[in-house]
This record gives sequence, structure tokens and C-alpha cells, in this order.
Amino acid sequence: MPPSRMAPYSRTVFPSPRDGRVVGTVARTRAASPVPAARVDSSAGPGSGEGRAPARDPGTPEEVPAASGDAVPDELTDRYGRTVRDLRLSITDRCNLRCTYCMPAAGLEWLPAPGLLTGAEIARLARVAVERLGVERIRLTGGEPLMRRDLEAIVAAVAGLRTRRGVKPDIGLTTNGLGLDRRADGLRRAGLDRVNVSIDTLDPAEYARVTRRDRLDGVLRGAAGAQEAGLTPVKINAVVMPGALGERAPRLLGECLRRGWILRFIEHMPLGPRESWRAEEVVGAERVLEALDSAGFELRARGRPDRRPAAVWDVAAGTDRDGFHPAGTVGIIASVTAPFCADCDRTRLTADGRLMTCLFSARETDLRGPMRAGASDDELIRIWAEATWRKPLAHGTDTPGRAADGADHGDGFVRPARTMSAIGG
Repeated sequence: MPPSRMAPYSRTVFPSPRDGRVVGTVARTRAASPVPAARVDSSAGPGSGEGRAPARDPGTPEEVPAASGDAVPDELTDRYGRTVRDLRLSITDRCNLRCTYCMPAAGLEWLPAPGLLTGAEIARLARVAVERLGVERIRLTGGEPLMRRDLEAIVAAVAGLRTRRGVKPDIGLTTNGLGLDRRADGLRRAGLDRVNVSIDTLDPAEYARVTRRDRLDGVLRGAAGAQEAGLTPVKINAVVMPGALGERAPRLLGECLRRGWILRFIEHMPLGPRESWRAEEVVGAERVLEALDSAGFELRARGRPDRRPAAVWDVAAGTDRDGFHPAGTVGIIASVTAPFCADCDRTRLTADGRLMTCLFSARETDLRGPMRAGASDDELIRIWAEATWRKPLAHGTDTPGRAADGADHGDGFVRPARTMSAIGG
């Protein structure tokens, strides 16, 4: 095999794992960074004379930094020095697909409508995050967010906000694409910037097996409609599953390059029905790259230049089984084999208003209840900041490999109580 094509999938293309391997043991790292200069727990004692709390041992999550007086946090920082800039905001748990890695065939028991955040509540929490806490990017997720009839109004409300730099927050949407072609123009006018569309395979029969719905044509129309409306770049999310990888991955990449879409392969994570995931069946980044190399794609590693989840490779122009393809890029989100927990800057809100500081959080913090009980913005900020301070080190825990109840799963992941549809992607 030519050396020029072997180099891209060297282990060195991923950032040095400050948090180590998550499949196995994760090395614990403390950050030498400032603690939030604010009081986030009214019962906590006074901090230093300068109004800044002393650093706490990350191993004592119940100790929350405090400041004298009634200071309110102006950012969301955790015990490991990570600061939130990205909010994943789920607006529904409902979905019109039944992906095998996401939910059971019969679906889930959906949240009752009164329990969902209203459009006004979503707008308020987005405003607090952007204008008071330094969030710069908001991604609307689900479930399937297109199932909310007021999606355009939600987007418009978020688009009306201004970050500390005086610009509109970056607004993205993660969707399965069904019906997107009919709403793309309106969403663009409302202020949506871009979309990520989930397409795991281009084989209609395989798509129907994975999603339990024969809807691939509609999904492709949705992605094309988004592109025509200017919701670009259109990114395609493909969960990598075992079986037929050498056929599926190259075909997806070639088609995305021809259509001008950006493909991101995502390693399968344990966020669906428990029986749907086994560590030994995870298709890692190196196997994906080997499949692309074997199909003749010439790749040059770029790494993670913007510290976002995807490691990126440049793809040279060339030909594949379906003909010529232009140059472009491909990414791999290696959450399992090359995790990026050490520089995670995300926080998540579920459709029923519960804060999850990590995708694998066993702990949830209720914001909807206090908000409906009349909490002020300052009170919501204190709740949010306190929960963020306790954000776990990696994949839901400060001691990867052990769940909150002390059980050793041996794979480095805590299993959240919710599946992916109920959390928000």
C-alpha cells in the first residue's frame, strides 16, 4: 500500500490525550485555570478577600466555589478549567425514525406536552446563556427538531440575541432531514446558519433496516433542500456500525464530495438501548480510514485545528466506483477511541428543561421547575453555574470505568438514564 496513504491514519493525527484512553482508564487531570469568581450556592461560605474562591480539589464535587456578596457568575466553568461556549438545546424528544442505536423498535414513552419547554422558555434560557454566560454557539436538537411547529420562531428568537462580541450566535440544527426541504427557506430567513443531517448509509434497504423506516429518498431531498436554501455547509453525520464498512464508508464519502456536503463519521456510543452497544463492536477511526484508503481515497491529516469534536482529513480530487469526485474534507468524531473530553466546551438542555453537563451525565439539574416557580435570571444562573462546576471529567464520571453507583462497566462510560433521543444530540 503506498506510504502516502498510510500516513493519514497514524495515531499521531489525534490530539494528545490529556484525558487518556476512555476505553480503559482515563488519566485524571487538574486544570490550572481560574475558578469562577462568583457565588453559586447561597449556603456556601465567603470566598477570598478579592471575591475569588480558592481552587478546590476536583475530587470533592460537593465543594462549589463561592464569592463574597451577591456576585453572580458571568461564565460557566468546571473544576477542570473547561469553560462552556456551546449549548446543545433539545426542543423535543419525539422522532419520526426508530434508529436501532437510538431507541427501541416500539419507540419511547414521549414526554407529555406540558412538560416540554415552551418557545418562550427556550428563548429565555438561550438569552441567559448567550447574553449573561458567554455562550457563542447554539445547536437545536431533538428527538427530531423539525417535529416542533414553532421551530422557526425559536430560531428567530435565538437569532435576535447578541454575544459578548456583539454578533449573532452561531445557530445550527441537527436533524434527520425528513421534511427539511419544505422548511429550509423559512428556517434560513429566521436566522438558522447550517444543518447537520443524519445519513448512515446510501443503501435504501440498509437505511430502512437501521432506521426501521423506508425514508432515505426524503432524507436526501431534505439535505439537498437545505443546501439550496443556503444552510451551508451541509454536514452529514454517519454513525459507523460494523458490517459492510468497506462498501458503506467509501460510497458515502464519494457522494458527499460530489454533492458538496461535508461528511463526519461518528463512532457508535452507548446511548441507545443497552443491548445495542458492545465495546468490542465499536468501529474505530483507524478502521474507517483503512476502508477509505483501500477504496483509493488520498487523505492528508489536518487534526483538530479548531478543537471541535471532529478530526479532519483533506481529501484529494480523484475517482471512485461512481466516477470523479472533487477535493474536500472528511471528519471522524472518535468519541470512544480518541476522546476529546479534556477540552469539551459544551453543555446540554433536554426538552423538559433539565441540564446535563455531559452527554453521559447520570446527574440532571432541573431549570424548568425553578423557572416556572418564578426564579429570576440570577437565580437560574447560580443553579446552572453550580451544576457546571460539578461537570465530570470524562464520559459521565470523575473516575472513568465506574458508574455513579460504583459499578465497574470496564468500558469507561457511565450510562445515562435517558437514550440519545431524550437527551438531544
